[in-house]
Amino acid sequence: MNFRSRVILTTAIAAALAVVLAASASFVAARNALLHSADASLQNAAAGVLSGNPALVDGGGTQVSYYIGNGECIQTRCLPANTAIKTIATAGKGEKIQTISVGSITFRELVVGLPLGTTLVEGQGFTFRSPTTLAAVFTENFSGQVAELHKLLGTLMIVGAGALLIALVLGVTLARNALHPLEEVTDEIEEIATTLDIGRRLDEGGADELGRLRATFNELLDTVEASQSLQRQLVLDASHELRTPLTSLRTNASMLAYLDRMSAEDREQITKDMTMQVDELAALIGDLGELARGERSEGPVVVLQLDECVEEFVDVARTHARTKSIEIDLETSPSLVEGRHDRLERAISNLLTNAVKFTPEGGRVRVETYDGTVVVADSGPGVSDDDIPHVFERFWRSASSRALPGSGLGLSIVDQVVKEFGGTISVDRDPLLGGARFTLRLPTA
Repeated sequence: MNFRSRVILTTAIAAALAVVLAASASFVAARNALLHSADASLQNAAAGVLSGNPALVDGGGTQVSYYIGNGECIQTRCLPANTAIKTIATAGKGEKIQTISVGSITFRELVVGLPLGTTLVEGQGFTFRSPTTLAAVFTENFSGQVAELHKLLGTLMIVGAGALLIALVLGVTLARNALHPLEEVTDEIEEIATTLDIGRRLDEGGADELGRLRATFNELLDTVEASQSLQRQLVLDASHELRTPLTSLRTNASMLAYLDRMSAEDREQITKDMTMQVDELAALIGDLGELARGERSEGPVVVLQLDECVEEFVDVARTHARTKSIEIDLETSPSLVEGRHDRLERAISNLLTNAVKFTPEGGRVRVETYDGTVVVADSGPGVSDDDIPHVFERFWRSASSRALPGSGLGLSIVDQVVKEFGGTISVDRDPLLGGARFTLRLPTA
């Protein structure tokens, strides 16, 4: 069932419920009004019997009969006695009002219990004293009212059927008119999906629900277009970065044909160059794979003891720092963050590797952690004010670092990991060591 059919069906059901409820309420109100009128007449006649006022007994179409406990009527023309009459006549007390049918005639009946010795009034003011407990039964022909109720029910059914038919026709018409703008939006979206023209945008229209839908879809197209642009740029940048080590590797590989003419020193140099170029390619491919994971990696997010993790990462970094006689000072205070250990390791290790790479021999690196914050500072040349806006861009490298090994992706990975866990990363100049200072902040758990 399509959306239009569901709208029409919902409209028809709602109209049907409204008609049924209205008809039922009308029928019940009419029925109660007729019953109330008949009951008031019966109660009025009963009051005449008990008060000795014959005018109340003889008025209207109310008939009165008296029954003894075994159900026998002490008059000549009486209706058949039922269980309620016998019970009340035996007890000589109580009252009950009910509807009975005798053949094709319907009566409204009021049964009132009379104790022994009650003075009764019959037509024309004739009185007598009750010789035993009795039941006075007041009856009124209710067939005319029942017939009117049947007519009313038939009329309500005809009116209800007509109302449902009108509601169905209106539902179809209104659904067609109301859903026409939605169909237009659907056609536009289908056309964009078919042509893959993500540069196209929908006319946002007004501020109603359709306007919100159009605006939201346009935002989605903006996101998809930006994502595609980033992917294309990543491929272009990656191909450019891969070209240099591959060209060098190809040149050195071509030199292998002349190994027998080379000296031992030249062969050793070629071997070192090729090993370094392969390592550079492997690192670049690994960084590209890390970036391709996006800002939402797989695996559960857990609570991590940040200071313990940083101590672990610093211990690893110190093994590389010793080759340049660089000291890494660590100052920690306990704090908890939410994240993934492997991603956090990659981000902080990249900061430590970057600090060691740019710190001269015999220099110092300072690491501090507190309240979900990790600070990595070094005594290197630092980052110039002009370069700060570009530090976290993919494949960006400053003029002073292009001669050093690296792909220009390390800090981009740090920025990606930090954003994944809702944190921030910033860079400035450290006032103590004089070099770059990277400050990584993560929400505490």
